[in-house]
Amino acid sequence: MALKIIGSGMGRTGTHSLKEALEILGFGKCYHMVELFKNPDGLKCFTDAENGKTPDWDSLFNGYQSAIDYPVAKYYKELIKKYPDAKVIHTVRDPDSWYKSCMETIFWASKPNAGRILNMMVRMPFSSDLRKRLPVLKYNGSLIDKEFGNNLNDKARVLQSFQKRTEEVLATVPKERLLVFKVQDGWEPLCKFLNVPIPNTPFPRSNSKDEFIANVKNMSKGAKVESF
Repeated sequence: MALKIIGSGMGRTGTHSLKEALEILGFGKCYHMVELFKNPDGLKCFTDAENGKTPDWDSLFNGYQSAIDYPVAKYYKELIKKYPDAKVIHTVRDPDSWYKSCMETIFWASKPNAGRILNMMVRMPFSSDLRKRLPVLKYNGSLIDKEFGNNLNDKARVLQSFQKRTEEVLATVPKERLLVFKVQDGWEPLCKFLNVPIPNTPFPRSNSKDEFIANVKNMSKGAKVESF
């Protein structure tokens, strides 16, 4: 099944809310970082892409009509060539608000302290799920370093990378295929872009800081993953 929608926006720009919105609109399952933690075998596609090999994207996205968030967004250039009829949604957010959210969530998760690492090591021999997730956690951390450098406290540099991504997307994706989207704007611009009716339900708001942190802690214990 060819993808109909590709997300190029970075994490913490409302990607999980967009995932839920696309599913409400009838686009079936949406591939998001949470899917990779549920099915870690999919990591091979992303490491192949990172190493210059040709990934089996069709197998990874079998059963999905849309794919957003990281690590998908990092490879949006490859994916818009692979799926030339797919539309692209680039989620954006106020830079300062985005940086604060990242520091409290995905950046925090990518640099676990000694206590979290120890807890994982203790549980790992007893949890096959946790052992499978560990390479995904390492890969996610390496992506953040490549994207933003290893000093995440350098706010100016991190924000420069964040803003550069939007500039790059605008210069790369044909205008007729692209929607630059703030989830705060709700259903109207999204539904107009996708040519679907506005549903009679509130636009989803999901994966808050508290939800994210709780899920990361549960995931580190080998528990079921709900969002990321």
